[in-house]
Amino acid sequence: MSKHDELAKFIVTNVGGEENIRDLYHCMTRLRFTLKDKQKANKQALENSDGVISVIESGGQYQVVIGNHVNEVYDTIAKNYKLQVKSGNEKKEDNAKEGNFISRAFTVMSSIFQPIVPALAGAGMLKAILVILTQLEWLDSASSTYAILAAAGNGVFFFLPLMLAFSASRTFKTQPIVSAAIMAALLEPNFTKLMENTGDIASFIHIPVVLMSYTTSIIPAILAIWLYSYLERFLKRVVPKSIELFMVPLVSLLIMVPLTAIVIGPLGVYTGKGIADGIEFLSTQSGLLTGAILGGGWTFLVMFGLHWGIAPAMINNLSLKGFDTIRPMMASATFAQSGVALGVFLKAKDKKLKAYALSSIFPSLFAGITEPIVYGLSVKLKRPMIAAVIGGMVGGAIAGHFQTTVLAYVFPAITTIPAFFTNTIAFYLISIIISFVVTTVLTYILGFNEGNGATDAETGKTEAEKSEPALQTEPGHTEVTENVYAPIHGQIVPLHEVPDPAFSTEAMGQGIAILPSEGKVYSPVSGVVSLVFRTGHAIAITSDNHLDLLIHVGLDTVKLKGNYFTKHVEQGQRIERGDLLLEFDIPKIQAAGYDLTTPIIVTNSTAYQKVTQTQQKSVDLQSILLTVH
Repeated sequence: MSKHDELAKFIVTNVGGEENIRDLYHCMTRLRFTLKDKQKANKQALENSDGVISVIESGGQYQVVIGNHVNEVYDTIAKNYKLQVKSGNEKKEDNAKEGNFISRAFTVMSSIFQPIVPALAGAGMLKAILVILTQLEWLDSASSTYAILAAAGNGVFFFLPLMLAFSASRTFKTQPIVSAAIMAALLEPNFTKLMENTGDIASFIHIPVVLMSYTTSIIPAILAIWLYSYLERFLKRVVPKSIELFMVPLVSLLIMVPLTAIVIGPLGVYTGKGIADGIEFLSTQSGLLTGAILGGGWTFLVMFGLHWGIAPAMINNLSLKGFDTIRPMMASATFAQSGVALGVFLKAKDKKLKAYALSSIFPSLFAGITEPIVYGLSVKLKRPMIAAVIGGMVGGAIAGHFQTTVLAYVFPAITTIPAFFTNTIAFYLISIIISFVVTTVLTYILGFNEGNGATDAETGKTEAEKSEPALQTEPGHTEVTENVYAPIHGQIVPLHEVPDPAFSTEAMGQGIAILPSEGKVYSPVSGVVSLVFRTGHAIAITSDNHLDLLIHVGLDTVKLKGNYFTKHVEQGQRIERGDLLLEFDIPKIQAAGYDLTTPIIVTNSTAYQKVTQTQQKSVDLQSILLTVH
């Protein structure tokens, strides 16, 4: 019998046996049990085992922390035991009795996001590496090699709603393929093509449908599958068994797809935007305080297994804004724990404690695994935890104050620093170095009673827990100023005067408009073409400083179906300021009855402090149209 077989058998026995396990899944370092009767579990026996780091009861779960060999132990349990999982109704009723609403919500979010974290982490890191390679000009963004690698990174995020729906089906106990099909409908080309006609209202049997993009969205998928779980259970009660196989999925799709497009989707998108804006508001109003709270308190969230409940907010930021400010602030907590290990190593007299501290430094620094330190040193020795909180607060406050950003969903470690390569990378490095140094020094100065932890450290309280992955593009509120030059010759039109509420209300972002005097569009910045509309009437650009721009030639010109427009660039193509992007026939477009007022929008303007418009009445290609701070 292998060591994993022995540990698996020991754990199952001491959580009350196979018959006491209602459900089981795992995260980076924990086996997360839902038990029928927690009184049957032997917590003391588990915690005294060499193979178990700690046991935590949180959010209705019985969490057994065993370290980075959790995959092997979980697979062994799954292979050797037939775990009993009740139906969706039974599980919901039982879990409803466990913990308060917030606790249950964190548990649900954790169970949904946990399975997709590896894909998010890998894809996010790949996107971050591509950003660095293109910035260093080691890889041409117009090459097919870049396109293939970019697809590998972008695919996970583009189809994130579909993956979330599949994962949520496990949590809410619904049919997984039908769950994925509901969200797949909102990513289907014919549906997404409706959004090309910016500002128009679609309809479903005369019911207005708000058009918006669901790629990379999070909340719509979770809300949709949650509601679908109730619908599916109802249908299974009323539909005859003889036709259930096709009738339940048929009715589910007929109801859930329109309902999601009309109500759930827009509600989820706006909720997600509200959460992102709320986080941005807090960090903007007092990044110092927000960072101090996150940096100092993150370890306690990890200890109780609640940190995965924050993951959706980070992924939501990355999806909506292209960057996240939460991860850099809490990264200080990870490096603070590394400081604890170094401080204990330098201070300890006991050789075994010294060796344990040294062995736990490298997993934390290079892989973000801190649980061996948290449970084997900080908690057991007590005073080092105080040092870690202070060090984390100082580092987090620095990261928060300078609006430090990350491009991908990654676990904070030396190896994932490339994901933080934005224009705030210097502040990120300063924050983690200071948190590490401050904690190391304080751990050494405060000291500790070696009798509190040496034996426990020796018994093998090892291994850890990571935190999270990354994404791509975009700065936060930075001190860098970027000038956007006029892409067209013509007369200035203030955005609020544009006769299209999609632009005039700044719903798509801040900007300005031009009434063209020449039928050519030139690049206003250097960067990459992020999107060229099939009809040629609009183009999106991401600048080298991650500024996102939309140039929309005319109003409602999508209805021309590409007539009178000539594209000179393709999506993914590298461009320099002044390059010709589009040509359009002014007389023919005007003769067709279309307004040629052309909005130029900073679509990620919420990521910046201020967008200043030119005061000139007319502009040419040398005119600065917008200044973004």
